[in-house]
Amino acid sequence: MNNRDLAANVVAEVKKVIVGKDAILFRVLAAILAQGHILLEDIPGVGKTTLALAFARALNLQFSRMQFTPDVMPSDITGFSIFSKATGKMEYQPGAVLCNLFLADELNRATSRTQSALLEAMEEGQVTVDGVSHRVPDPFLVIATQNPVGASGTQKLPDSQLDRFLLRLSMGYPSPAEELELLKRRQYGGGMDGVCQVVSREQLRLLREEAGRVHVSEAVLQYIVQLVNATRNHPQLMQGASPRAALAVMSVSRAVAFLRGRDYVIPEDVQCIWTDAIAHRLLLAPGLSDAASPQSISAETLHNTPAPKVQ
Repeated sequence: MNNRDLAANVVAEVKKVIVGKDAILFRVLAAILAQGHILLEDIPGVGKTTLALAFARALNLQFSRMQFTPDVMPSDITGFSIFSKATGKMEYQPGAVLCNLFLADELNRATSRTQSALLEAMEEGQVTVDGVSHRVPDPFLVIATQNPVGASGTQKLPDSQLDRFLLRLSMGYPSPAEELELLKRRQYGGGMDGVCQVVSREQLRLLREEAGRVHVSEAVLQYIVQLVNATRNHPQLMQGASPRAALAVMSVSRAVAFLRGRDYVIPEDVQCIWTDAIAHRLLLAPGLSDAASPQSISAETLHNTPAPKVQ
């Protein structure tokens, strides 16, 4: 079995509990292969937590979940040091983030101080407690969920934190046919117990390495730069996409090309994930009408930027 078949098997396992969201599952897997973090923004009850747990099981990842309520402390995330009478020394007690897949549930309900405790782990792959750094396991992935801004008890995530997420996705309601299928599956079981491991951590590492070797031509690199610069010069934006955003688009486009069976990136791979990788990084200029949104502006830049012809 080749590596792309392994990736297809992962999606097949997750689809046992997630019905009708093939495009979302494809993008989540692409983000995992690109070694990025994912923000799921949606109303409660549409399957965000189920999706994260299903991917953890299919990929054999050590899973940890934390509900981000206002009373969660940074030390709950990063861990803390405690004095041991047996050794006479301070000993580190790992926090919830020391795992392979960390689900930060309802991230935007926690305080800013607690949210910031995730930043070092997401960006540097480590946490620092009492001046001592501790590496997170490899692989490491954060899937954070947030309720729509304005929902009870929520606050807007800082721009610096949003920029750490490779993709922001929204699952949305299922169609009536999809919801009927979901009810049929759950009527006689069919829950998380049916999701099995199909990829080992070593195989996941190899999948990531192969996706990282996908070639990006000079023309496609210039296309990404032109798209990013279009956001920086847009009259309706106060803040465009950062260089980190350009790197994110390149890395996840490689993963998309890999999952589509190619060892090189074409403009369609970039277009597939452009809005999901960029919209959450854009800041609107003040005083705009309600019709303007980061999503619509990112789609506009994509439409107005000519794509190169790649042989």
